[in-house]
Amino acid sequence: MPQFWLMKSEPHCFSFDDLLRAPDRTSPWDGVRNYQARNFLRDEVRVGDGVLFYHSNVPDPAIVGVARVVRPGYPDDTALNPESDHFDPRSSVANPIWYMVDVQALQSFSCPVTRQVMKDHPRLSDLGVLKRGNRLSVLPVEKRHWSVLLELGGLSPAVIERFLQSSGENNDSTR
Repeated sequence: MPQFWLMKSEPHCFSFDDLLRAPDRTSPWDGVRNYQARNFLRDEVRVGDGVLFYHSNVPDPAIVGVARVVRPGYPDDTALNPESDHFDPRSSVANPIWYMVDVQALQSFSCPVTRQVMKDHPRLSDLGVLKRGNRLSVLPVEKRHWSVLLELGGLSPAVIERFLQSSGENNDSTR
């Protein structure tokens, strides 16, 4: 049974359109530098899980598309690269601190679901991304919220479920 996640990215750094243009519409979800979010990537996110792609740090933050996880958590090599914005001198090959997963774009939302729309929707009142002070870049999403958000985005949950069920056989790799 897949789990569901909301992953935040600033569109000037990496947008959903960037993911759509990536080879096989697939890219590592790297650069996470929060321990709780890292733990989700390392320990809980699995191949086949659904991802809501959220554009943050913009005038109207919104969920703009849906993706799936196609490779489970593995050491984030950007932490080892001194040229990277995500370099961490404490991390090493022998002792990786940070982890990433690979995600594959499935579908853009025809109607981006803004933060305000989420706040105003009665069935989303307890959605994690709306909780005061919650700044995690990777958050779990309950299935009941997933379905509502797909509807608001103009997608059929049944169509997305079929995408998820066929996820990642060719891209699955071990840690």
